[in-house]
Amino acid sequence: MTEISAADLDRLTAWDTPTICNALELTNPERRATGFTTGHMVCAFPELKPICGYARTATIRAVAPPVRTAAENLATRQAYYEYVAAKPGPTVSVIQDLDPEPGFGAFWGEVNTAIHKGLGALGVVTDGSIRDLDACAKGFQLVAGRVGPSHAHVHLVSHGGQVNIFGMVVNDGDIIHADRHGAVVVPRDAVKKLPDAIDLLTRREAVILDAARAPDFSIDKLKAAMGQSAEIH
Repeated sequence: MTEISAADLDRLTAWDTPTICNALELTNPERRATGFTTGHMVCAFPELKPICGYARTATIRAVAPPVRTAAENLATRQAYYEYVAAKPGPTVSVIQDLDPEPGFGAFWGEVNTAIHKGLGALGVVTDGSIRDLDACAKGFQLVAGRVGPSHAHVHLVSHGGQVNIFGMVVNDGDIIHADRHGAVVVPRDAVKKLPDAIDLLTRREAVILDAARAPDFSIDKLKAAMGQSAEIH
């Protein structure tokens, strides 16, 4: 198994998630049409740099009260927090809302962002809702399905299993890259290859962009630039 360091993951935060998706088309062409979110998402803090970490998965519900006792609910939540705090890190919480209307009640707000940031999480990707945007932990990113005012009966159902966030299937420990555009699962074998792939794509695109931005740009110059770009390896 490829050894991945925290520095390797942090290096990937230099690029936005669309760039990571583009580079994965080179390193892992079989992933061209899978492994990323496909629904509209809300980003709480678009000015923050991208996040990249190990997935800590969970599921929630909020429409109806939990069937567990109060003591069982407390134990479930404590076990989840222990799971979030486990190594390796950094982590990204990935939570699927199982309600018929995902986001009816928000799991994420002032308290949970503070707790998760304190436990080493960089942010959350969820199809559920978020709230308390003016009071969330500074530097903690939230990429969610919607914004809402109430937590209703929100409670954890399970953690550590497979989840699906707007078409992105995530398993415990997967590497997640996310920003204001959405999120993508990064295969472990691609982590160290992506910087070189991004460099190649950047050099190829630069030829076309330079031509397109020139005052004498024309269809002939575009065709010439496209040919030059294809020859860069």
